[in-house]
Amino acid sequence: MRIVVAPDKFKDALDARGVGEAVAAGIRSVEADADLTVVPMADGGEGTLDAAIAAGFTEVPVTVTGPLGAPVEAAFALQTSTAVVELARASGLALVPRAQRDALRATSRGTGELIAAALEHGATSIVLAIGGSASTDGGAGMLAALGARLLDADGADVPDGGGALRHVERIELDGLDARLASVHVTLASDVDHALLGPLGAASVFAPQKGASVAEVAQLELGLTRFARLLEDALRAPQTEARAASERPAAPAAQRAGSGAAGGVGFAALAVLHALRRPGVDVVCELARLRAHLAGADLVITGEGSFDAQSLGGKTPVGVLQAAASLEIPTVVVCGRSSLSEREWRDAGFAACYATMDRAPDRASSMRDAGAFLHEIGAEIARSLLAAAGPEPRPGSPVVGARQILDRDRPRR
Repeated sequence: MRIVVAPDKFKDALDARGVGEAVAAGIRSVEADADLTVVPMADGGEGTLDAAIAAGFTEVPVTVTGPLGAPVEAAFALQTSTAVVELARASGLALVPRAQRDALRATSRGTGELIAAALEHGATSIVLAIGGSASTDGGAGMLAALGARLLDADGADVPDGGGALRHVERIELDGLDARLASVHVTLASDVDHALLGPLGAASVFAPQKGASVAEVAQLELGLTRFARLLEDALRAPQTEARAASERPAAPAAQRAGSGAAGGVGFAALAVLHALRRPGVDVVCELARLRAHLAGADLVITGEGSFDAQSLGGKTPVGVLQAAASLEIPTVVVCGRSSLSEREWRDAGFAACYATMDRAPDRASSMRDAGAFLHEIGAEIARSLLAAAGPEPRPGSPVVGARQILDRDRPRR
């Protein structure tokens, strides 16, 4: 039997490869000859770079400006002329200790520096994976790293961070890296929030980054000003940015996804002219998932928290859709599931396993995730072997194991 294990990470417990290898080891403990392929996945946020590297991209280390200005060791991935840039590696909230979070000062500059480094290495196509950002600067830091200038009333450069945007009087784009005009940028993001307003970048996401109510108001004011001034700059004649585009900034601020990653989505749409695509679709292509699925009898996917958001287009559903198109049944493993059996069955999954169902508490579930996933892998293997015989094993933990082997899809 050929099995493909294609999970996302279990956040704060195991990365995607660790999840996949633990499940695969469990299967091999029961069926040593199982034909297993582990394909680390992601949904376009954290883990996207690892998925690309696992798929054969080369990791290129780069020292960049971190979220609060200190240097951090980051990287992008490169294959021929295609680069994968993961915002979380340079500008991620995970890089800032909780006690040091500063929503007003945090910047996306390091992400721009990664893009610049990719250009230096000859990239003509860039996948910009955004998610997990520390900043709410509208992508201003990213643009500054690429040659834009944000000036105050005295003509001085405005400091990095969303809190300083309310002091911007003029934006100059003539210094933008000329290579951007010929680069195709794909924005991998599932966030559909616009830049401004009660459902915008500041109101919804800044509190998670340490912003108080008063700071959210400051950030909203700054983003509003930044969007207007960037529109003015893009409309100015004879600028390098304008020559490369017919799209003004104001519509970009209203477009779905412009509020992603503290507004980095806005800058990518308005200035880099990015094409926004669902993150998991992008990663499926980077990882060449469909090629790995060829000839598979079963697919195992998963993520840390399996919930309603998962069914909205996260990794498990992306993998499920790819497998279903080839009529391959899919099992999901997770840290915890808030979905009922009917919900995951109606979505198309043949079975669901959660480590929390085996652990005494959440802390143990995360700490010992590898051991629990090994156990789950072994149970899946035993269930499949039992289902392959004359009768399914009574009480098999895999719901519908015989149906999995027969590729009898659950009713929708």
